[in-house]
This record gives sequence, structure tokens and C-alpha cells, in this order.
Amino acid sequence: MSTATRHFLFLVTSTREPGHVGNTEWLARQAAASLPEGAQQTWLQLAAMALPPFTDQRHTAGQYPLPEGDMKTLLDATMAATDIVFVSPVYWYSIPAPLKTYLDHWSAWMRVPGLAFKEAMGQKRLWLVSTSGDRAKAQPMIDSVQLCAGFLAMQWSGVLWGKGGPPNAVAGDADALAAAAGFFRTE
Repeated sequence: MSTATRHFLFLVTSTREPGHVGNTEWLARQAAASLPEGAQQTWLQLAAMALPPFTDQRHTAGQYPLPEGDMKTLLDATMAATDIVFVSPVYWYSIPAPLKTYLDHWSAWMRVPGLAFKEAMGQKRLWLVSTSGDRAKAQPMIDSVQLCAGFLAMQWSGVLWGKGGPPNAVAGDADALAAAAGFFRTE
């Protein structure tokens, strides 16, 4: 697949107040600036979307209808992307609640008649951009995201991690900035 035909879906998962760009989103935008011309970018702020809690009907109804509203927008964006990027700070050694809700809905989307969600996901790449106080505290979250990729046979494309914490901290992480410049190169 040429980079000109690639479509990157950036899912910003922070629960930071609207209008405030945190360390993780800032680092992701630095990496995205190096995407080749022609690569499409879609940025969605999960905390700004109406994401209903997931109701597990797998063992009762067995299938789910197509979602509506913001969940349909999110499903459509997910299906249209060739590359999905979780822009996720570390919250209590894990992912933020909006990302967990999104991932829970994957269970429903795998059971929407005619959608072929699992098969489509197996053709996509999954990336993670994250920041935290230290790298070791990010490892449980990184492992979780990598396992999600493996479950759907997605290509795990790795993690871009930077030292976060207080506002603008990652801008001083020279290693993260250097890694961001070539993070999305795959060829």
C-alpha cells in the first residue's frame, strides 16, 4: 500500500478539558507532521463524543445493530482508516476511559450482521502514541494495546513514548522528538 493511499485515524483519548492540547496529543501531532504528502489524516477527540456504555449481549442477543450517532461516526472512521493511532496518555497504568469504551464496542461491531469488522481490522495497522512520567509505568498499557492488535490480527506498528507529566514536558524530551520524526515510516 502506498503512503498516498493511507488514511490515518488519530483517536485522541485524553479527558483533558476541551481546547487544551496535552503532552500526548502534542507528540502525536509532531509525528503526524512527518507523514508523506497525500496521506489522509482524521483526528477525533473521543472525550467530546457521546459514547454510550457497552452492553454485552454476546450471550443473549448474539448480534448487534449498526450503531447510531457518534458511535456510527466512530465506526465509519474506523472502517475507512488504513492506520489507527491511539493517542493515549497513561491513566493509572492503563488507557483512559474513552478509549476503553471504544474498545469495548469492538465486541459489538464484530457481531453486526454483514459488517465483517474483524476481517477489515486484520487489514489495518495499529499504532500507539503515549506519554507518562516514566516508561515503565506505560508498559501495562502498551501491552494491552498490543494484545488488542493481536486479537484482531492487526499489524502492531509500535509505540512512540515520551516523558510527560506537567504541561509541555514532552517538548523537552529530545529522544521522543527524534523518534516522532520517523515514527510513521513503514517502507
